[in-house]
Amino acid sequence: MARTATRPTVHRSEHTLTVTAPAEDLYALVADVRRWPAVFEPTVHVCHLAREGRTERFEIWAEVNGEVAHWRSHRVLDPRRLYVSFRQEHSRPPVTSMSGGWLFRRPAGGGTEIVLRHRFTVADDDPAAVARVEEALDRNSARELGALAALTGTGHAVDDLVFSFTDTIPLRGSGGALGAYTFVERAERWADLLPHVARVDLTEPEPGVQWLEMDTVTADGSTHTTRSARICRAPEWIAYKQQRTPRLLSGHSGEWTFAQTADGPVATARHTVAIDPSGITEVLGPEATTSDARAYLRDALGRNSLATLRHAAEADQRV
Repeated sequence: MARTATRPTVHRSEHTLTVTAPAEDLYALVADVRRWPAVFEPTVHVCHLAREGRTERFEIWAEVNGEVAHWRSHRVLDPRRLYVSFRQEHSRPPVTSMSGGWLFRRPAGGGTEIVLRHRFTVADDDPAAVARVEEALDRNSARELGALAALTGTGHAVDDLVFSFTDTIPLRGSGGALGAYTFVERAERWADLLPHVARVDLTEPEPGVQWLEMDTVTADGSTHTTRSARICRAPEWIAYKQQRTPRLLSGHSGEWTFAQTADGPVATARHTVAIDPSGITEVLGPEATTSDARAYLRDALGRNSLATLRHAAEADQRV
């Protein structure tokens, strides 16, 4: 007799948090995945695959249970209902499916209730696997809800705190784009080659995923220690997310890209940062403002990445 296949159990979770920020501001943050690496602590990198109307597909890398997981997601945005639904197109074992949604409610007492829901299945309905997934969802959902509350509860406009900028230079070295990519990928040598880097510790637990810790010397001679997760996709781009940031930042992500243009090979450094307003006067002085912090970060981060790009521009493929 043929055996009847049983359907996997669908497990559900819901995490909520009520904050004072307007629902529209919170929805806008969730709807713009380009900002996620600088806003949400677990998110390392997001890469759009397609966008049409209210639907989009993207790849995402995020820290899950101490490792960097990777999947593709499909989302539908509904700004009228302030709702974002999502579905993973493929999931990382033991998860066999994952979907859910973000909802922003306006309770009668004021403020906004953020609701984050997940539905998932696991292979063979393994209870241990279910427990691990629920633990990861509890931890990451709490971090994401907390990040939304913190960023929108500062008394500053989100657009004043979260911003992006880029620097691009031509690659004149004999190695071209590949040589420059290799220079940035092999960051374990930066302490010997870059004047603003004092120490580097680089590990690569799996191909294309790196953990980078380094001490960076600033213009005033002080040293900052940062720790980043990096995703390397040769020979086109390297994305990173700082998990230990300087005092002035609550989030910092970036991407190095290497391309061949009609005028020759170029390299671009892109930064997306979230300012921690509580650190502005401590770092920049009692009269400093968010505008001062933006200018300071644009100069300091841009100067360091340009120094790296200039060395990469002279690199050959043997670096």
